[in-house]
Amino acid sequence: MARNLPARPNLDHLRRQAKTLLSRLNQGDHTAARTFIDHLPAAKALSPARVRAAGFRLADAQSAIARKSGFGAWPALARHVRDLRALEGEWEFVTLEVDGAGVPGPMLGASRLLIDGDRFRTESPEGTYDGVFTIDVEASPKCIDIEFVEGPEAGNWSYGLYDLEGDALTLCLGLAGAGRPRAFVTRAGSGHALERLRRRSASRPTIVTGGTRAAVTKRLADAAPVDAAAFDVPMTPLMKRLEGEWAAVELNQNGTPMPPEWLSFGSRTTTGNETKVVFGGQVMVHAKMRIDETATPIAVDYLNLAGGQKGRVSLGILECGGDECRFLMAAPDQPRPATFSTGAGLTLSRWRKK
Repeated sequence: MARNLPARPNLDHLRRQAKTLLSRLNQGDHTAARTFIDHLPAAKALSPARVRAAGFRLADAQSAIARKSGFGAWPALARHVRDLRALEGEWEFVTLEVDGAGVPGPMLGASRLLIDGDRFRTESPEGTYDGVFTIDVEASPKCIDIEFVEGPEAGNWSYGLYDLEGDALTLCLGLAGAGRPRAFVTRAGSGHALERLRRRSASRPTIVTGGTRAAVTKRLADAAPVDAAAFDVPMTPLMKRLEGEWAAVELNQNGTPMPPEWLSFGSRTTTGNETKVVFGGQVMVHAKMRIDETATPIAVDYLNLAGGQKGRVSLGILECGGDECRFLMAAPDQPRPATFSTGAGLTLSRWRKK
């Protein structure tokens, strides 16, 4: 759904663009003529002089603007912009269902979705997500493609469906690398989330920027190259012990504990030395591990495989006892923690084997 529109498109502005384009064509402007030739099928085979003499009207200029913007016709562009503007505002979560399991209502009060144009911010207990999205109003059901620019999912995409009726918005999204759902339903193992939201305010939010993609790119460019082969490590008894599925017992990020009622929606799955941590359908960690069992406490390194941290290494420590284990990981490029304490730049997690 590639589109060439400003961040917050305005239909009146686009109409003025079309009027200006037609006016410049009638004044003999060569660039305006080239716009018609490049984007209007009826003008494709004409010379600039013949385009100026063809008597094209405002509807033709609007069609050229629509095609230049990535749409087949002006009505499709108009519907797209109207839907974008209708999505703006602050939304509260009414219900949330992930992989067929409903999230208790009281837990949703701490989350909200903010939309301004094609920029969004989602604030929830597991993190804040900033990004941009594109909609396809011609599809049935309507489709939405989401790019996460900053936050735990930075660099990832989510593909889904949406339905908007006044102040009621329904989203069904593919999470954790899942594909686009075909209907507004979820089931166990689908990797889909069904969200029903109610508009709290129609005012344009003032804090929504969509994130800064350049910041993510710069971090990746500045990071020292990592030899991925160094993470192709042999399986040890401890590594084999870490394999399988684990349920979340505790999570503390940057000194802030996750509410206990959210923990049931977290899971950790490890195959070989590759591990993935998911909360509420969102991938928080996807990494390869290497472990130094001679260190005290045991040292663990993550080579991040996805998102904004892809290719960067996080250093941490771990301990295992009985059917539980816990990890304390520093942010990429930060020193390894020495003890199991919490604070800025640190993520402490505790898991119980399923």
